[in-house]
Amino acid sequence: MSLPRLPNDLRAVIADLGGTMVDTLGDFVGVLNTVLTELTLPPVGRAFVEHTVGKGCEHLNRSTPIEVGAAVGLYASAWALYQPHYAEVNGAYSSVYPRVIEGLLDFTERGLRLARLTNKPSAFSVPLLRQNGLDGFFSAVFSGDVCERKKPDPLPLLKTCEALGSAPGRTLMLGDSSHDARAARAAGCRIVPVSDGCNDGAPVLAVDADGVIDRLGIGRSNAFFRGAGAEMGCPAP
Repeated sequence: MSLPRLPNDLRAVIADLGGTMVDTLGDFVGVLNTVLTELTLPPVGRAFVEHTVGKGCEHLNRSTPIEVGAAVGLYASAWALYQPHYAEVNGAYSSVYPRVIEGLLDFTERGLRLARLTNKPSAFSVPLLRQNGLDGFFSAVFSGDVCERKKPDPLPLLKTCEALGSAPGRTLMLGDSSHDARAARAAGCRIVPVSDGCNDGAPVLAVDADGVIDRLGIGRSNAFFRGAGAEMGCPAP
C-alpha cells in the first residue's frame, strides 16, 4: 500500500529521525533512569519521557530531575552523565516503525530527493541511522550539531533544502513535533507530522500543518491532508 498522492510540484522530502522513522523512546527511558540512579533519584516511566522528549535532550535533562523531586540546578550533573550513557545505549532499545522502509522506497520511486534532519547530535544520529538500515536512502544528512541553530529555527531546513537543490516551497517536512512544524513553516516548507507526535506535551494534531499522516508508509487509507485535499490529491477520511 503506497503513500497518498503528493503535490505534482514536490521535489524533495526531509524526514526527522526519532519519533518519525525510528522509535527511540526505549533508549531515552533507559538512559534517563541510569542517570537518575547515579544521582540517587527515583526513576521515570515511559509516559513521562514520551511527553517530554520532543523538546530536545537538553530540556529532558533539565526537567526530569525536577519532575522526580530534585532541587533545581542538577542540569550540569545530569547532562555530564547523560551523554556517555547515551553513547553506550544508543539504538539498543530502538526500532524502525512498521512500513517506514516501504514509505521511503515509495518516495524514491517517485523520484523525490530525500534528506534526514534531526536535532540529535551526529555522534548519536549517524550510527542510529546506519544500524537501522536507513542510511542508504538519504542524499543529505543533517544533525543537531551541523548548523549554528536547531529546529524550531528554520536554518537547518533551509540548509537541508540547499543541499538537496530543492526550493523550500517544493519540499515536504515529515516530523513528529511542534518544533518540526514551526521550523518548516518559518522556512517556507510544507509540513506533515505523524499523528501521535508531540506538541509541547499535547498531541501534534493542533499544530499549523498541511496535513497529518498516521505513520510514514502506513498507507493511503490511514492518511489524510486537512485543508489541502484537492492539492494533495487525497480524499478526506
